[in-house]
Amino acid sequence: KVGFFNEAGYFRVIHGFMVQFGLAADPKLTAKYESKNLMDEPVRKSNQRGKITFAKSGAPNSRTTQVFINYGDNSRLDRDGFTPFGEVIFGMESVDKITNEYGEKPNQGIVKDQGNAYLKANFPKLDYINRVTLVK
Repeated sequence: KVGFFNEAGYFRVIHGFMVQFGLAADPKLTAKYESKNLMDEPVRKSNQRGKITFAKSGAPNSRTTQVFINYGDNSRLDRDGFTPFGEVIFGMESVDKITNEYGEKPNQGIVKDQGNAYLKANFPKLDYINRVTLVK
């Protein structure tokens, strides 16, 4: 509703593993929502290709705005409580084309503080979400 994911960069891309996003283009939005943790849920579906999963730390209930899309069979994440909540049902070939040129080079702390200003200045070939629309 607030456009959190609009123009958000795919800031962590590991070929064959996953693509991660969920830090807002505007660092003020990230700051507003990054401490609103979500409760853990039981893993009911496995982390298979195309499944969308919240990123989290090892701490309980540490999910916030960051999510990733699985590129392959990442079922090893199931036992660590990474719970898929969605699935790419159309367009996975577009997800496969997200650039992995920068891998894990973008610094998440700086992305949180500076948003797209940092990403666009330092990673010019990075791919971005155009817009997210809530459909009911």
